Amino acid sequence: MAQSKDFHIIAETGIHARPATLLVQAASKFVSDVTLSYQGKDVNLKSIMGVMSLGVGQGSDVTIKTEGEDEEAAMTAIVEAMSSEGLAK
Repeated sequence: MAQSKDFHIIAETGIHARPATLLVQAASKFVSDVTLSYQGKDVNLKSIMGVMSLGVGQGSDVTIKTEGEDEEAAMTAIVEAMSSEGLAK
């Protein structure tokens, strides 16, 4: 069963180049599909271009979904990356 979690972006610069790269790197360690949803658009969180194309800014609400054999571990890694970078709450 897929995992889904909502995040409120608190970082002043939103999900810009550096944090986007860290999230992509975290997601890419897993075989599960990892999707970032923002304003009705879904992108593969393993794609830096996809993530950057959303232009997620401070104060935005996003949803991340993981689905596959290691979905729980993938979600844990994403939550840790969001938290350690002060990106979201």
